Amino acid sequence: MSVQRPVVMYACIHNSGRSVAAKVLTQHYAGDAVEVRSAGSEPGSGVHPGVAAVLAERGLSTSDHAPSLLTRESVEDSDVVIKMGCGETCPVFPGKRYEDWQVEDPKGQDLDVVRRIVDDVDGRVRALLADLGVTSPRDAPWSRNT
Repeated sequence: MSVQRPVVMYACIHNSGRSVAAKVLTQHYAGDAVEVRSAGSEPGSGVHPGVAAVLAERGLSTSDHAPSLLTRESVEDSDVVIKMGCGETCPVFPGKRYEDWQVEDPKGQDLDVVRRIVDDVDGRVRALLADLGVTSPRDAPWSRNT
C-alpha cells in the first residue's frame, strides 16, 4: 500500500449515494493526505437528493460530483477499494486492500433514515482513516457516532 498518500476508491453500483457520502466525508477529514475517488458499474444521473441534503446540513457540498464509471484501471490504481454493500463487483488485484461495508441503501428512505446512513458512513470513514494513519485536522460536531 502507498505509504505517502494512499488512494481510496469507493465503489457502489450507481455512484450516487453511499459512495458519494464516503468520498465527500473522506475529503473533508483527510484533505490532501488521501487521494479519494468514487465510481460505479452503472453510474446514475446525479447525486441522491437526500444524501446531498444531509451533507449540505453538515456544510459539505456534492455540487462537484458527477457519477462516474468504475473501470479496471481505476481499481488497479487504488490502494484501498471499499465496496459499499450494494453488490458491486470489482476486479481483484494482488496487494490491494478490499473491504465491503454493509451500508443501508438511501434510495426511497426519508431524511431521518438518510441521516442515520450518512452517520454510519461517517464513522466507517473515520475508522478507515485512523487505520491508514491519517489524522484529521477536522472534527465532526454533527456526528452521532462520537
